[in-house]
Amino acid sequence: MGASASRGRDARVPAPEPEEALDLSRLPPELLMVVLSHVPPRTLLRRCRQVCRSWRALVDGQALWLLILTRDHGAAGRALLPLVRSRLPSVCDDKPCFLRRFCVGRPIGRNLIRNPCGQEGLRKWMVQHGGDGWVVEENRTSVPGAPSQTCFVTSFSWCRKKQVVDLEEEGLWPELLDSGWIEICVSDWWGARHDSGCMYRLLVQLLDANQTVLDRFSAVPDPIQQWNNNIYLQVTHVFSNIKMGVRFVSFEHRGQDTQFWAGHYGARMTNSSVIVRVRPS
Repeated sequence: MGASASRGRDARVPAPEPEEALDLSRLPPELLMVVLSHVPPRTLLRRCRQVCRSWRALVDGQALWLLILTRDHGAAGRALLPLVRSRLPSVCDDKPCFLRRFCVGRPIGRNLIRNPCGQEGLRKWMVQHGGDGWVVEENRTSVPGAPSQTCFVTSFSWCRKKQVVDLEEEGLWPELLDSGWIEICVSDWWGARHDSGCMYRLLVQLLDANQTVLDRFSAVPDPIQQWNNNIYLQVTHVFSNIKMGVRFVSFEHRGQDTQFWAGHYGARMTNSSVIVRVRPS
């Protein structure tokens, strides 16, 4: 009877021994760098950099960020890596490496204009109101590739709007900007509502550190006439021979209607862009 009861009881399974956590501080610096290169860049800055002095030194140095860049096997990454290696940012003892901002912001190939379609109202733009001022409305005609189908709308007197892009703040550094191997592509969409014509102007300027104009592009297209089927047009330009010293891009456009009607019947603007690319070899 005792033997039968013994056979009926559940067998006790010994509890597993707790696994010992990997102590990364014991790793050689070269191996630790490889491990950290798999961590998302923002996590490296916000968390890993706070662990200890040795981790902070790795995160602030160039070697870790170069290792991260080598993992970008896309066409843009393959074109960019040799350029980055040949134009490494200056190392200053009192300043963190520019490469870390570059890897976090990834400024090559993305739109550096903030709030390009008015999805955040007028935020990020310096505005000058004319007539009844700027408003944001839904597009009456779809604009391809726009992050939002909304637009900025002008009134019966000239309305101006401007945004200045700080290229270094976005993650680019002087040696790269002055390399001669990048180009700056600008684009803007403008249009009218069907029952009112409009006028539009665009001015893009490349500025140095002191805000001196080094290059410029302006567009003064013919007005769109009334009864236009809610047309949208695109203006584009490529600054392909960037002069030494460019540090900012000033993007300014303005518009008004041709009927001089109260309200918001003027030029409609959306999907503005400033994009830095590596020049085709």
